[in-house]
Amino acid sequence: MAVYTEVLDEELFSFLAGYDIGDLLSYKGIAEGVENTNYYLHTTQGSYILTLYEKRVNEADLPFFLGLMQHLATKGLNCPLPLKSRSGETLGRLAGRPAAIFTFLDGIAVRRPTAQHCAALGSALAQLHLDGRDFAMSRPNALSVNGWPPLFAQAEAQADRVSTGLAERTRRELEALQRDWPTDLPNGIIHADLFTDNVFFIGREVSGLIDFYFACTDALAYDVAICLNAWCFEADGSFNLTKGRGLLSGYQAVRPLEASEIDALPVLCRGSAMRFMLTRLVDWLNVPPGALVKPKDPLEYDRKLHFHRQARNAREYGLVT
Repeated sequence: MAVYTEVLDEELFSFLAGYDIGDLLSYKGIAEGVENTNYYLHTTQGSYILTLYEKRVNEADLPFFLGLMQHLATKGLNCPLPLKSRSGETLGRLAGRPAAIFTFLDGIAVRRPTAQHCAALGSALAQLHLDGRDFAMSRPNALSVNGWPPLFAQAEAQADRVSTGLAERTRRELEALQRDWPTDLPNGIIHADLFTDNVFFIGREVSGLIDFYFACTDALAYDVAICLNAWCFEADGSFNLTKGRGLLSGYQAVRPLEASEIDALPVLCRGSAMRFMLTRLVDWLNVPPGALVKPKDPLEYDRKLHFHRQARNAREYGLVT
């Protein structure tokens, strides 16, 4: 269960007294998520989410994350809106952690998305990119191409314990990505972690996007590549061209990709697969004793890398031109 910080009743009541959200009727920890502690709050005025930020989130980045969600919500994008306390602050402290309260979004995350879900996700992602264009703050992507070699250095000596030859495969892939990584693509605010559990649906329509704690400023098409990796592969490791076509068509209908982005899509997909393989690998090799959260399998993304190395152009991901 992803509740890392237990909150005492009296601490919670004291914290909530600073907000105009009514009287607390019930609360419970939320098992989903691996980065922060989340509680569901039910009050006389409605439902809310309380988030306590754990050590993996840099407190200095919180004004960017909270400001971005405020900006996007103001634009009409369905995302959690951080509430201001009676003193006008969106960030407080609870149980020794930075903490914030957010509006509750209706909907469910789909574990097995259809092509229609992928199309709706593509449209929502493109709208996020458009809505973020005039956000005043920026945040470098620490998990882009220059951040991957240091990650690999943490895991290189033990990588072959996970899969024979993984260390050498990763070394070769990093060399290729460093050589081929594009540097002149359209940039802006990206979500950078838009997996299926971070998108809510009502029916086949997107009802909300959540978990903006990897959001940053980077190539917009890199965000598309992350979603292709997260949404369009099947359990057997095969790429579902119909889902890819849906995702890309949905995106293109709202924000058409430029020629440079289309050309770069295969290498962007390779890079995003490398990013998640490496962070998963480091977590896999460093599970703390007694941990209740099972780390995600890095080899899922090692297999996706194999597909991307064979891809010659964006048509192999379903792009219709």
